[in-house]
Amino acid sequence: MPKPSKKPKPAKALLLGVGLDSDGHKRVTTGPNFAMVGGSQETHEAMTEKAIKINEKLKQKGKQLEEVSHEEFDDIAQSVGLHRHNPQAN
Repeated sequence: MPKPSKKPKPAKALLLGVGLDSDGHKRVTTGPNFAMVGGSQETHEAMTEKAIKINEKLKQKGKQLEEVSHEEFDDIAQSVGLHRHNPQAN
């Protein structure tokens, strides 16, 4: 008897922010498509604010995070104050 075919789950995207500075507190904030961990209070609040703003921009476009191209995401990220870091090759 053949197995019922399983439909593949649609891809899901997640923003992950990691704050590398610390003031001794452990912080974790999650949202519908983001998780922000670590950082001082100031850093953590800034990361969370940017993630929320990205979600607002996505909602205005009527899209989910997994539905935007890399280029479109870069444009949205820049519009909320994020900048791509391009390290030079060794």
